[in-house]
Amino acid sequence: MAYDPRFGPNAQTPAARAWVLQQMQAVIPALRTRVTAHAQGLYDRYVAGELSWAEVRGTLDEASAG
Repeated sequence: MAYDPRFGPNAQTPAARAWVLQQMQAVIPALRTRVTAHAQGLYDRYVAGELSWAEVRGTLDEASAG
């Protein structure tokens, strides 16, 4: 698998990104307690490698600002 610079060195595979997301949710409770269907879809796309975490946060921030 080629290195993808959109993800950190510890988040290159779907399993690693799922672990990273799980760790973030453990530290930032809002990431797991206020999960809308839209947010869950973005999380799923992050784990699948379709979106970087910066893209997920940007989309969520735009949705909350609007």
